[in-house]
Amino acid sequence: MVVKINENYLKLKSSYLFVEVARREAEFTKANPDADVIKMGIGDVTKPLVPAVVEAFRNAVDEMGNADTFMGYGPEQGYGFLAEAIIKNDYNKYGIDLDTSEVFISDGAKCDTGNIQEIFGIDNKIAVTDPVYTVYVDTNVMAGRTGEMGDDGMYEGLTYLKCNAENGFVPELPSEPVDIIYLCYPNNPTGTTLTKDQLKVFVDWAKENKAVILFDAAYEVFINEDNVPHSIYEIEGAKEVAIEFKSFSKTAGFTGTRCAYTVVPKELKGYDSEGNEVEINPLWNRRQTTKFNGASYPVQRAAEATYSPEGQKQIAEVVDYYMANAKIIRESLTDIGLEVYGGISSPYIWVKTPNGMDSWAFFDILLNEANVVGTPGSGFGPSGEGYLRLTAFNTLENTKEAMDRISKLEF
Repeated sequence: MVVKINENYLKLKSSYLFVEVARREAEFTKANPDADVIKMGIGDVTKPLVPAVVEAFRNAVDEMGNADTFMGYGPEQGYGFLAEAIIKNDYNKYGIDLDTSEVFISDGAKCDTGNIQEIFGIDNKIAVTDPVYTVYVDTNVMAGRTGEMGDDGMYEGLTYLKCNAENGFVPELPSEPVDIIYLCYPNNPTGTTLTKDQLKVFVDWAKENKAVILFDAAYEVFINEDNVPHSIYEIEGAKEVAIEFKSFSKTAGFTGTRCAYTVVPKELKGYDSEGNEVEINPLWNRRQTTKFNGASYPVQRAAEATYSPEGQKQIAEVVDYYMANAKIIRESLTDIGLEVYGGISSPYIWVKTPNGMDSWAFFDILLNEANVVGTPGSGFGPSGEGYLRLTAFNTLENTKEAMDRISKLEF
C-alpha cells in the first residue's frame, strides 16, 4: 500500500497568483537592492488599527490575563455581542432583519469563501465571473468539481461569465444550467460594481433556477454610489438564494488581525439526492463547529469596537484616505492616456494595458522601469488578460510617487 494524494491539486497549473507576484518582486529586489519598490499589487492595507480598536483589543487582552475574566473556548459561531453589533450596524440600517444564529464569525472572508464549497455536493455545476478572485476557482478545483485547465486558461467543467469593457463589466446570466454562482461586488479585481437592478437579475434567476449565489461583499464599505447595494439582502428574495461574506480586513485594517463573518439565512434551502429540501444554515453550522474553534475573544472585542461611535468615525477617515488614493490613481493614469476602471466605489483600479501588451509584460515594465508592483490581470482568469490591477492601500506619499514614476514611462 502507498499513500494516495488528492490528485485534484495537480490540476492547478500555476502557483497561487500572489505568490508568483511576490516571487518576481523578491527576485527584482535581490538584483536591485537599492531600488525603492512601491507595492500596489496585493490588497494589504497600510494604515494601522484605529485607536478605538486598539483600546478594545488591549482591554480584552487584559481580561485574558486575569483569572476572574479569563475566557477559554468561545462559541464556534462567534460571540453574541459581535453578531448583534453586525446585525444592527451592517444590516438593520438597510432595512434588513437577521437573527444572530444566521451570522457566523470567522477569521477571514478568504477562509469562508474557500471553505463554503464543502457543504455542497461535488456534482454541483459552478459559475464564476471572469476575471475572478482566484480562491473561488482554486478551491473548487481542489475539491474535484472541474477537469483540467485548457489552453484557453479555463478549467473544464466551470462556467465562466465574462466581465470586460465590452459588456460594461456586467456579467451575463449563465447560458447553461449551473447550481452555484460566485459574485463579488464591489468587484475584486476590476473594482466595478453592480446596481440594485443589475443584481436583482441574478437574484431572480437564482430563485427561478433553484440556484445559490455566494456573494462576497468584502469591499462594501467603499461604496460611494447611491444605487449600489451594500448587501445582497437589499434585493427582495435574496435571503432565499444567497450566502453573504463580509470582512473587517479592508474595513478596519484587520488583514493581520483576522476577523470576518458569513451570513447564512434560515430561508436558504438546498436539496438532497432525492429532491427533498434541506436548510443550509445548519450545514454550515456543523462544518464550523467541527472544523473551527472560533475567532479569538480579543479579536472579536476589537471588531465590536469598529461599530462604536469613535470607531465608526476613525474608520471612515481611513476609508476616505484610501479612496483619495484611488482618485489620484484613476486621474493620473487617465491623464497619460490609459483606460482605467473601478476606483469609485472600490479600492481597486483596473488598468487596460497599453498597445495591446500582455498583462505580465506590463507588470514587468512597471516593476523594472518604475519600481511599482501591480497584479497582472491574466492571473484572475482569461478575461483579465490585457489588464493590470493596482490597489489604493498604500500611503498617500507612495501613491503620488508611483503615479509620478508611471507618468514618465513611454509605452
